[in-house]
Amino acid sequence: MPISQTRLKELASRSDKQIDYSDIPELDEAFFEKAQLVRPAADKRQITIRIDADVLDWFRGQGKGYQTHMNAVLKAYMHSQKP
Repeated sequence: MPISQTRLKELASRSDKQIDYSDIPELDEAFFEKAQLVRPAADKRQITIRIDADVLDWFRGQGKGYQTHMNAVLKAYMHSQKP
């Protein structure tokens, strides 16, 4: 269920001291031992592109990382076209 604009404004107006963090677990040593630093590739560019609605819906339906997946498909096509 989407959050209402009224609720978003209410939450945004709270100070950090008013936020209850009690249900958020502490980050322990095990977390940081497994953590991996991920940096975006320096050669990526942000663009605006028009994609057919059904194509975009399909990629979005694949879940998180759909833009990375779209990039991988385009890159595979690019490599397949090299002589």
